[in-house]
Amino acid sequence: MNEMCTEATDEGKIYISHGFEDTYDLGLRLGRQASAGELYALYGDLGAGKTAFTQGFAKGLGIGCPVTSPTFIICNTYDEGRIPLYHFDAYRIADPSEMEEIGYDEMFFGEGVTVVEWADMIEELLPEDCVRIHIDRVEGIDLDDRRIVVSGIKDDKG
Repeated sequence: MNEMCTEATDEGKIYISHGFEDTYDLGLRLGRQASAGELYALYGDLGAGKTAFTQGFAKGLGIGCPVTSPTFIICNTYDEGRIPLYHFDAYRIADPSEMEEIGYDEMFFGEGVTVVEWADMIEELLPEDCVRIHIDRVEGIDLDDRRIVVSGIKDDKG
C-alpha cells in the first residue's frame, strides 16, 4: 500500500485511497488478517471500489483465481485460500428474504469469511459485530481518490 493516510475517529479508521492499487492493497491487508466467521459489509456507490477491495481481500486469503462481482448470481464461493471466501453482491436483492433462498446464513455464520457488496440492501440480515467498510469518492482534483472508513475491526487488525 502506498501508505494511505490513516486516522482513527469515532467513525472508525479512515484511509484515503488514491486509486485502484491503494483500495486493493487495503483489501489485501485485511484479507491476510481475516478469520473464519467474520463478515465484511461493503458500502459505496457504483464504481466506488468495492470489487477492487474484494479482489485484494481474496488475494490476502491466498486465492489466486480471478475474482469478479457476482451481480447476477448473488454469491461466488472461493475455496482455494486458507479459509473459504463467500462473496455476495446484494445489488439486485429486492427483498432481504431472497437471501434465505440461497442459504445465506450458512455462509454468514459458517467456516469461511464473507464479503458483501451493496450491504445496505440487506442491512437487517447483517450481524451487529460485522466489519463495515464505507467507500466514498473524495471531492477534489483526482477522480480516483476515495475515503474509506473501516469500523468494527476486532483486535486492532486495521
